[in-house]
Amino acid sequence: MHRMPGLYLHIPFCEHKCIYCDFYSLAPTEERMDGDAMMASFVEALRTEIHLRSATADGTDMVWDTVFFGGGTPSLMRSEQMEAILGDLRRSYAIDPAAEITMEANPGTVSQERLAAFRKAGVNRISFGVQSFHEDELRFLTRIHSAEQAEASIRAARRAGFDDLNIDLIFSLPGQTLDRWKSTLDRTLALEPTHVSCYSLIIEPNTPLLRMVESKQVSLLDPALDAELYEYTMERLRSEGFGQYEVSNFARPGRRSRHNDNYWNHGPYVGFGPSAHSFGSPVRSWNIANLSTYLSRLSQGQLPTAGEERLSREQLMTEAIFLGLRSDGIDLDRFEREFGRTLLHERRTLIDDLVGEQLAIVEPPILRLTSKGYVVCDEVCAKLG
Repeated sequence: MHRMPGLYLHIPFCEHKCIYCDFYSLAPTEERMDGDAMMASFVEALRTEIHLRSATADGTDMVWDTVFFGGGTPSLMRSEQMEAILGDLRRSYAIDPAAEITMEANPGTVSQERLAAFRKAGVNRISFGVQSFHEDELRFLTRIHSAEQAEASIRAARRAGFDDLNIDLIFSLPGQTLDRWKSTLDRTLALEPTHVSCYSLIIEPNTPLLRMVESKQVSLLDPALDAELYEYTMERLRSEGFGQYEVSNFARPGRRSRHNDNYWNHGPYVGFGPSAHSFGSPVRSWNIANLSTYLSRLSQGQLPTAGEERLSREQLMTEAIFLGLRSDGIDLDRFEREFGRTLLHERRTLIDDLVGEQLAIVEPPILRLTSKGYVVCDEVCAKLG
């Protein structure tokens, strides 16, 4: 299981904020900001944070295996800015020469020329937020691209030299049918991605989508149909040669997201940018989720940390169970080494019940969920945790 440290950089700008998104981001046009000037100020502050954090934090003696640019929309940066940030990271941290360096991108924000420049700057994995290949669904989600633009951007990324490519999709949209979801998967697979992430639509707090649901402008999909769409997704992607290594993530052999794998295995990571989190067991910390305060702090040479918590042994154990069941399973030997608990013995009746209901499998030393178990993953985690 992958457990090497990773670096995360949060780029908090979007051309438009989607109705379902609760990540911290700003749309310069909506905020009446000069997007280029704001990005330049932000990148300068981000580079300052990289320097300050590496000078004050532990971990500079580690070899860092992954770098992930998330957002927001990192592809709104210029390639020169990306190159400068990566240069600062390499000077401050020992980054493996074969590190996975991922950039999230929105279709329609990139040309083949810009993609080639990002590839030359050092990005070697790209993740496109496509979400759907139906125009009405894209409009509902307030995405700024069309299905055709998504296909064109993915093909352009291939021509620009990206052979490690993820497509993000959302299912269980209001009114969605199995046939419509099948056709989205058809068009996705025709583009030959190496990785596919499929998320059921979640209604997050403080989003326009939540207000639409509360005012009954939008009706959520029936849970039974949601389960049917998810079961079809697992079956279809596995039949196409993708391995499922987490509830929502599917990869060709050797093409897992090493960065996300590290999260799911409770590995250490350092986050930069507003709202970014860092973790080095047992401490989790997080940055201010406000761009102007973030810029102000760094202009004064201060780290933009908002707070931190020291997780108890019980909290760490609960997280290890939750993260393990969501992904490859719980390594029972490692669990016993870290927490001094023999889970298989202590929770024998419950685990036997899960195995009997075909929700889980024990393949020593791994306890993992089945496809049927993934459908009710949260419920199983609550019982076992």
